[in-house]
Amino acid sequence: MKGCIFDIQRFSVQDGPGIRTSVFFKGCPLACLWCSNPESQKKTPEVLYRKNMCVHCHRCIDACPNKAIQVRDDGFVDTDRQLCNGCGTCESACLNDVRRITGKTYSVDEVMEIVLKDMDYYRNSGGGVTASGGEPCSQPAFLSALFEICQKRGLHTTLDTCGFVASETLESILEHVDLVLYDIKAIDSELHKKLTGVNNDIILKNAKLIARKNIPMIIRVPLIPECNATSENTQAIAKLAHEIGDIEVNLLPYHKFGQGKYESLDIKYPLDGVETLPSEQTESLAEEMRSYGVPVKIVL
Repeated sequence: MKGCIFDIQRFSVQDGPGIRTSVFFKGCPLACLWCSNPESQKKTPEVLYRKNMCVHCHRCIDACPNKAIQVRDDGFVDTDRQLCNGCGTCESACLNDVRRITGKTYSVDEVMEIVLKDMDYYRNSGGGVTASGGEPCSQPAFLSALFEICQKRGLHTTLDTCGFVASETLESILEHVDLVLYDIKAIDSELHKKLTGVNNDIILKNAKLIARKNIPMIIRVPLIPECNATSENTQAIAKLAHEIGDIEVNLLPYHKFGQGKYESLDIKYPLDGVETLPSEQTESLAEEMRSYGVPVKIVL
């Protein structure tokens, strides 16, 4: 059983209870305008090129077997993303760690070898393992196998998902899930499609499915100015959370931590110029949501 993983983050404390290891899966059916992990969207390995560190040695050009790298007039290089297959040859040739492959194939045993290094921390803090991404449900067989082994070893499992997955597939995954962190960006389907590239019918359906199964769930809402950070949208999400069981809601204010990755992938950042919502506006939206009887936290 193999999966494509772009990061394994130990000592994570924001993706579920206690101290955790977060496993970041590559591949996502959504293309959110504010995505802080753009390297997670494609299922296959990609090259990150950190231009500001390049010393123009051009060893990568000579090394590339597909001739996907060409020198520019200014001495920097361009990568033809259609020709590049993420083989990693250029990464090995680079002496300055400018080119880095994001996305590596792991077996379940290889992931567990890393996870099990911190067993004492999980036991002492009530932590465990979180599958994030990208969208972990885009690799359902690998995810289920990983979580099944985690639970057999007594580890708490958290699924961080956008919910855009066939309900039958999700049900099979949920057999090995202790907590779901469930992203809901918007209730209005047209707005959701504008912001993420897909409608939200299956997402809302699956939120209700998880609630019916009585699996602990926290709804997480990224608050993006000029996108979904409106009273109309947040109150609609609060109403849904109340209707399906007074589910806790976490508000995640917009940040720009992933902006530099876009340049490294030769992608234009979609929200250039958008600033974080002022804290008083965030708290106002949270108070409006609490009026529906659901617990609301602002997670920075």
